[in-house]
Amino acid sequence: MGILKIKSVYAPPEASDGMRIFVDRLWPPGINKRKAEVQEWLKELGPTDTLRRWFEKEPEKWEDFKRRYRRELESPYRIELMDHIAEFVNFGDVTLLFASRDEEHNAARALVEVINKNMAGGKSQ
Repeated sequence: MGILKIKSVYAPPEASDGMRIFVDRLWPPGINKRKAEVQEWLKELGPTDTLRRWFEKEPEKWEDFKRRYRRELESPYRIELMDHIAEFVNFGDVTLLFASRDEEHNAARALVEVINKNMAGGKSQ
């Protein structure tokens, strides 16, 4: 069993990252997909544009953002994508990449919480 981690897409790739999956809806300008060593881009797991714009650069909204984002993740397709990530973690380390400059308050961090909770419970959402 691997570890599910998060990392900025701006940070250089490392062997310890394992599988690298970008989980933001928008690709960051100036980042080359090949150089970033992104194996998958699951943009559908990123928060909706409405939620992203509502939260943007306001960390005091963090807890409310996580609650709203968890609700968005309840769709069957998004649950399937989270299960897809969990399957990779069964075989090795996985790093979810994000583009936010805020390393503490970003969708990837919230997503890891949801996936880890689901994996600990032994079931999907």
